[in-house]
Amino acid sequence: MTGSDAEKLFIGAGEKPAYMTLRLANRHGLIAGATGTGKTVTLQILAEGFADAGVPVVLSDVKGDLSGMCVEGAANPKLDARAKEIGLDGYKPRSVPVVFWDLFGEKGHPIRTTISEMGPLLLSRLLDLTDAQEGTLSIVFQAADDEGLLLLDLKDLRALLQYVGENREKFAVRYGNVNTASVGAIQRSLLTLEQQGGESFFGEPALDLRDLMRTGRDGRGFVNVLAADRLMMNPRLYATFLLWLLSELFEELPEVGDPEKPHLVFFFDEAHLLFEDAPKALLDKVEQVVRLIRSKGVGIYFISQNPMDIPEDVLGQLGNRVQHALRAFTPKDQKVLKATAETFRRNPKLNVETALTDLGVGEALVSTLEGKGAPSMVERVLIRPPCSRMGPASDAERKAAIDASPVRGRYDKALDRESAYETLIQRTEKTAQAAPAPAPEPSRTSSRQQAEKPRRPSNRLSTVEVVMREVGRTLGREVIRGILGSIFKGRR
Repeated sequence: MTGSDAEKLFIGAGEKPAYMTLRLANRHGLIAGATGTGKTVTLQILAEGFADAGVPVVLSDVKGDLSGMCVEGAANPKLDARAKEIGLDGYKPRSVPVVFWDLFGEKGHPIRTTISEMGPLLLSRLLDLTDAQEGTLSIVFQAADDEGLLLLDLKDLRALLQYVGENREKFAVRYGNVNTASVGAIQRSLLTLEQQGGESFFGEPALDLRDLMRTGRDGRGFVNVLAADRLMMNPRLYATFLLWLLSELFEELPEVGDPEKPHLVFFFDEAHLLFEDAPKALLDKVEQVVRLIRSKGVGIYFISQNPMDIPEDVLGQLGNRVQHALRAFTPKDQKVLKATAETFRRNPKLNVETALTDLGVGEALVSTLEGKGAPSMVERVLIRPPCSRMGPASDAERKAAIDASPVRGRYDKALDRESAYETLIQRTEKTAQAAPAPAPEPSRTSSRQQAEKPRRPSNRLSTVEVVMREVGRTLGREVIRGILGSIFKGRR
């Protein structure tokens, strides 16, 4: 490669070399093709190229194969022959600087965000809420803002949901009706998310986006590898996380226009999961972010089996394309094949529709942006071999990379500072202490206990006793009078 090629990434060669211009790499891209046609290797060589050019990379490792980028590739005569065939000078195995991340903290540094940063729209998508439930969740977020309650983790959100539900009359006056059924449904969805491991994603310390944009002392960009094998078991969490990451970058990064090279590049594998069953409001947000984030110096590359899996409004913004072989076994497949062929700028020397079905493994049709941003004519290309290992890293190799990571110790231990959960508990305790103590209830004794209880003598007399006493007194007085009368008469 010549000196002028330093501003380009070498992808491979057919009749002529195929490059990607760094200055136009933030115009996004697509890697597509059927299973087993070489998409993962293409992703790997592009990530290596960006890293060598000093551009940090974030990629999702769905099958674990990309973890091997932290280790230099083994000598391989076939790869050497491929490098020689396509004119790749100075090819030799070497590793790439890698930082491993994992939402669950098992195969890399934990990635966390707070409930507040996620926001009600993406959280509703994650929990698969109805419109009514989403409205209730929005009320809860607004109540948290107005009352100064921090929403950091799932227990904060659960506590606030309970608080709003118990005081729904108060909040209904301010925000509108609070549906108790919706509160219960959201609580159940949160429980399901927690059981799927989603609780580890919410909390602190939250991810600092600058830690995804690091370069090493040698000037190479770090490749941030997100372990997504377990994450793929919950596709909704995977998709929501990626959308959140894009949204955060869009909001935080400054406008830079078209820099000489991107500040950051994303590779989203299994891209169709981002758009599957997504409500229109969310699709509109994705389309807006993809359209505008390039002016922040961020390039997004989607990887999918079928290019038609990407919404048309998003697909139209992907200027750099590497298309591996497609299968056309059904009428639907043939329709996709034809539509895909029509998306490329025609090359008179190439029948694109025919080529799409007979490309070999490691071959692709490539069209990238050139000049003022116009797509190049499509070329049939042999993809260059990667320098790092093709395949997974061992547990020991992964651990060594994690131990040498520039963010080691920054995210590994979770923090739990005072937030909505603790504040609401304190309010409840203060209310209980301020309330007057209730009067003691009179002791109630059963009739049996009363019967067994010894009776104490009473000074009060019953009515019969009073009458008998009065009768006795009267008779006594009469007798005494008679006796005294007899005595006095005898003396006379």
